[in-house]
Amino acid sequence: MLHTVYLGLGSNLGDRASLLQQAEDLLRRNVGPITARSKQYETAPEGFESTNNFLNMVVRIETVLNPQFLRRATEDIERRLGRSQKSRNGVYHDRTIDIDILYYDQRVYRYCGLVLPHPRLHERQFVLKPLCDIAPDELHPGLGKTNRQLLRALNRKANQKKL
Repeated sequence: MLHTVYLGLGSNLGDRASLLQQAEDLLRRNVGPITARSKQYETAPEGFESTNNFLNMVVRIETVLNPQFLRRATEDIERRLGRSQKSRNGVYHDRTIDIDILYYDQRVYRYCGLVLPHPRLHERQFVLKPLCDIAPDELHPGLGKTNRQLLRALNRKANQKKL
């Protein structure tokens, strides 16, 4: 059975564009065909200090992998592309590549530390903006709102903070 997954990709070390391309190539080989890809967006780091901006994007993939095997495959790709440590407990670091599972079908999933949809997806403009390039009307199964609605709400919140 094929599953539709959305993955967030980001890089803020090295040749970021090349690393994103290499990640896409490895995802095609090890996870499944990419059926849609967003534009790439340059963003400042969130949650930690760094002078290195990120390139972020989102891809949609069709896969036969279950969520746990998908996580193992994405973590293996991260290691192959030079990522030495995963962020844990809100402590973030510069990284050659980061691959986050955003959605897995329209499922809510919690097992062995993997939570889907991604638990902070709705708080991150650097995820929602590229996600809206390819899936603006995709419904967040836990929140019952589309990606477009989530991005608008986040933008409103950011504008209110500026006032």
